[in-house]
Amino acid sequence: MNKRFIQLLGGSLLCSMPAVADSGANAPSELYDPVALMLLVVIGGLLLAILLLGNAVLGAMDIFREKMKKDAGKALVTIGIVSLTLMGSNAFAQEAAPAANPYFTHLSPTSFYLLVAVIIVELAVVISLLFVLRFLAGIKRKRKPGKVSVPGKPRVSWFEKLNNTKTVDAAAEADEDMGHDFDGIHELNNPTPPWWKWGFVFTVCFGIVYFWRTEISHSAPGQLEELAAAEEKAAVAKEEYLKKAANNIDESNVVLLTDANDVAAGQKMFISNCAPCHGPQGQGVVGPNLTDDYWLHGGKINEVFKTIKYGVADKGMKAWQEDFSPKQLAQLASFIKSIHGSNPPNAKEAQGQKE
Repeated sequence: MNKRFIQLLGGSLLCSMPAVADSGANAPSELYDPVALMLLVVIGGLLLAILLLGNAVLGAMDIFREKMKKDAGKALVTIGIVSLTLMGSNAFAQEAAPAANPYFTHLSPTSFYLLVAVIIVELAVVISLLFVLRFLAGIKRKRKPGKVSVPGKPRVSWFEKLNNTKTVDAAAEADEDMGHDFDGIHELNNPTPPWWKWGFVFTVCFGIVYFWRTEISHSAPGQLEELAAAEEKAAVAKEEYLKKAANNIDESNVVLLTDANDVAAGQKMFISNCAPCHGPQGQGVVGPNLTDDYWLHGGKINEVFKTIKYGVADKGMKAWQEDFSPKQLAQLASFIKSIHGSNPPNAKEAQGQKE
């Protein structure tokens, strides 16, 4: 029976290897795929475990020998059916056109799922053999006999064990009395729980190690050093945030920039790009005067920002939103607001409405 069992299982393993089938004259065998090799190694290991467990089970079934002779035919027929099923699946895998697995292997889906199915079946056989072996060997978990309560001995709960306390009756209070009495209340001996004591010991040990590392060996940063590192990290994060936030400026949230660097940057952009139409001092040339109280499209900071950003197409002013970042547009608008009332020479006549 052992030989027939091994032969049938060996045939099942060989039939579960569609990777070795020749799919073409020049097509590489699926057997060389790393996933196929890994699955075949797992299958071989499980097969070896099945053989060992099968021999162990057969050795333990001496007392059931007669019954096994009757059931052996059924077991072999079942294994034969599984083998024929795997052979049919193998033939189908050889006839079907292999489709590339787009995930982690070049195995065809049929071959991959067939190998996985063989592993699952072998795992089920291993588990079944373990249960049978455990039953035959008489390895069963026996219930532990319940503890017999000793008469007169009080039952101690898990909470009392955790806190190392005990319940005392009125007669035993005298033995635990500490001699302190206040307003009819007696102080009994109630020691600190063990978990609290060990927690205190842990904190003391931790404090010693912490002090050694931070103040003596300097192998770890102290509190002030940790604070400085945290502040430095926060400053870097703030700088990165401000860089990103600068590009979130629009006409709805722009504010007047009064920093000298921002105004100087706006002046530089104004002279390079706006002076041909508005003059280097904003006195107005083709475009209107930007230093008086009159505005054609509004003189508030958000209105000046919007005019620069979108331009005025019907009057020949281009939109500058593609040339400057939102931060630069805010700097330019802030510079224009800073030259209000400067009264440059040769200023152009007022245009628009007074604000």
